[in-house]
Amino acid sequence: MVYGDSLSAGYGLPREQDWVSLLAQRLRDEKFDYRVANLSISGETTLGGRNRIVAALQTHQPAVVILALGANDGLRGQNLEAMRADLEAMVDACRRFNARVLLVGMRLPPNYGTAYTEKFHAVFGAVAKRRKLPLVPFLFEGFAEQREYFQADGIHPAAAAQPMMLETVWKGLRPLLKRQ
Repeated sequence: MVYGDSLSAGYGLPREQDWVSLLAQRLRDEKFDYRVANLSISGETTLGGRNRIVAALQTHQPAVVILALGANDGLRGQNLEAMRADLEAMVDACRRFNARVLLVGMRLPPNYGTAYTEKFHAVFGAVAKRRKLPLVPFLFEGFAEQREYFQADGIHPAAAAQPMMLETVWKGLRPLLKRQ
C-alpha cells in the first residue's frame, strides 16, 4: 500500500506513468506476488493521513506500507512536532496491522529558510530511528535541482522523473519484500 500525497498520486500524469504504477509493473516483472493499492491523495497532510490510516489498513490489509507523507505539511509551514507525532502514529497503526513500513522522506525548497528546512528533513530521520524503520531519505534523490524533471508548476515531477523515483524507493523497499 502506497500512502502518500500528490507526489505518489501521480499528479498531472497519465496513471500508467507514475512511479507507483511503475512499481506495480516491476513487482509483476520480477515475479513478486504483491498487489499495489495506491491510497495517495493530492494535498494530503500527515494529519489527514493519520485520520484515515486505520480504515485504509482494515480495507487493504497490506503486508507493506510505503509511507510518503509530510511534503504538504512542510510547504504549509506546519508544526514539525505535530508532523512527527502524526508520522509515528501512522507507523504504530501499520504495525498493529502487522504491516512492514518504509518511510519516504522529503526536502523543502531553500526559500523556506535553512532552519525550517533542516528541521523538516530531520523529522523523517528521527521517526525512522525512533521506530526502527527503513528510510528513503529523499524521494527526489538525483534530480531535485534539475528543472527539466518537473512539470510547469516546478513542484510535481514530470514523467521523466518517475523511473528515478521508483529506483529511489525500490532500494528501500526491496529488502522488505518476500517472494510468495
